Amino acid sequence: MSMNRKVAALVATAAIALAACSSSGASTAPGAAGSAGASGAAASGGTGSAKGCKVGVSWNNYTEERWAKWDEPAIKAALTAAGAEYLSNDAKSSAATQATNVDQLISQGAKVLIILAQDGDAIKTSVKSATDQGIPVIGYDRLIEDPKALYITFDNKGVGKMQAEAVMKAVPKGNYVIIKGNKADANADFLRSGMTEAGIPADAASATGDIKIVGETYTNDWKPALAQTEMEQFLTANQNKVDAVLSENDGMAGGVIAALKAQGLNGKVAVSGQDGDAAALNNVALGNQTIDVWKDARELGKAAGEAAVQLCNGTTVDKVSGTAPFTTPGKNQVSSIIIAPHPLTKDNLNLVIDAGWITKDKLCAGVDAATAPPACK
Repeated sequence: MSMNRKVAALVATAAIALAACSSSGASTAPGAAGSAGASGAAASGGTGSAKGCKVGVSWNNYTEERWAKWDEPAIKAALTAAGAEYLSNDAKSSAATQATNVDQLISQGAKVLIILAQDGDAIKTSVKSATDQGIPVIGYDRLIEDPKALYITFDNKGVGKMQAEAVMKAVPKGNYVIIKGNKADANADFLRSGMTEAGIPADAASATGDIKIVGETYTNDWKPALAQTEMEQFLTANQNKVDAVLSENDGMAGGVIAALKAQGLNGKVAVSGQDGDAAALNNVALGNQTIDVWKDARELGKAAGEAAVQLCNGTTVDKVSGTAPFTTPGKNQVSSIIIAPHPLTKDNLNLVIDAGWITKDKLCAGVDAATAPPACK
């Protein structure tokens, strides 16, 4: 993670402290195997003025908590500081709508596009159309397999590794369920590869050790309700004999926990998540969720906004501050900015309070004083 960026002092302090105390550490490996050594740097300051430049942002599904609460304000702040104009629209989880939305942003005069892709393959036609018109594209948080697109994300492989390490520490052996995200989103497989690297069997057939995979599935659009249904089905199929669940994000973890609660298993089955959603952090404090990998979306949004400003000023994607080459699963070489995530368990939840990410009251709502984690005492 680049410390050249003007990150708030508390956030920087928290990141440094966590890097020092984490059992796994902030991974320096990029989000997929085959990388050419992408660093954890984010776009640095000193991007200059971009007065009058319109930057269009295509959200895949704006209803998810983090986009409006954290990512968008950070993007807007970086653009506003440089005098750039922010435009946006919402694809509402439709790849077809997103293609239309990108065209609309271009017709509105966007000179740079930031795209959170609903479908990494489907969006490539729109990206090619934009770059053919000389409009730079930033693939935001999700990979777009196009060498001309700048890729800005967190270390997703590292996230999966952190999730697996924490859950395996809590449950070294037993029956595991893996709830993956949307199949069309490369992040789902990046996360799964990180889990494999940590020691989780690659699939049920290869599970010959202490960990047995008794259920694994992709979840359309990362929907919590679908994750709950999937978990209910896995519990039924295994007579409730499930010891751990590797859920790839917090929304789905919430669905998993709801299914476990219905069977009186919440707090007894280890569960992972990521994003730092308020409900998930509360579940960590309550003991319902074992780990929540915190991705400070303020850092990602700031990096994207500052990169967009540089692109407005004619900087090519490979010359944007903080970039490093990244080899994609499709063997494309793209320029990337990879930001380090932070694993949170009940023992270090104070970090998100200190960073102003969540209040103590929200984090500790409903927590029993007798079993409260340090942050809630």
